[in-house]
Amino acid sequence: MISLATFLTPPAPCGYLPNQVWQFDYEIVAQLLVEEYEQRLLLGWRRFGRAIFRPRCPGCLACQSLRILVNEYAPDRSQRRNRTRNQDAIHIQVAPPSVTREKLELYDRFHAAQTNRVGWPEVTPKSPTDYMESFVDNPIPTEEWSYFLGDRLVGVGYVDALNAGLSAIYFFHDPEFRDHGLGTWNVQSVIAETRRRGLPHAYLGYMIRGCRSSEYKSRFRPSEVFDLATKTWKPLEADGPAD
Repeated sequence: MISLATFLTPPAPCGYLPNQVWQFDYEIVAQLLVEEYEQRLLLGWRRFGRAIFRPRCPGCLACQSLRILVNEYAPDRSQRRNRTRNQDAIHIQVAPPSVTREKLELYDRFHAAQTNRVGWPEVTPKSPTDYMESFVDNPIPTEEWSYFLGDRLVGVGYVDALNAGLSAIYFFHDPEFRDHGLGTWNVQSVIAETRRRGLPHAYLGYMIRGCRSSEYKSRFRPSEVFDLATKTWKPLEADGPAD
């Protein structure tokens, strides 16, 4: 690993939960081995571009890294309907990451829709350089999963392939096709491909109880979360029945 900088962000109002304060450990890397990142992932860290980070919030442990036990995963009723709707309609192309005008426009439409629907902060349109830094310029090999409905690009996901499993980095989709449940279909696709490759876990990033944009991850069972207090992975306690 070649590290360029390590720092702790200053406390700031939490972007996930009201009346909370967030703070993060960050490390910016120029070079990183897959095995080095995997060690961090198993300790609850995540990666976005060349930044490795983990929550270090004063007085709150709500952010928990979540992974699915793919060989035991059983879709609930809603997820089975989602699979029936999409498995023959949506096809996925896996390739190295790249930036195109089509992806930029899709990303911007997705974020504008999320701002209107769930109150995400407004953002300026993403430039090709911004997109490159976020999704294309990665310190380890990363897969780009493009989702097509017919010839139309309707979703893009980024995935790290590790010995510990597949790690979903980010996914955005066309809000015009929200009725397809593309976010759910992306997770089911990552789980299925993880199992096909003979890997044990699909890592879905942070699950935050009380945060509408992340709580959906708890519906994929069985799963484990990294407990920040004990520094161990433990089963996620379900809120209710799967079906």
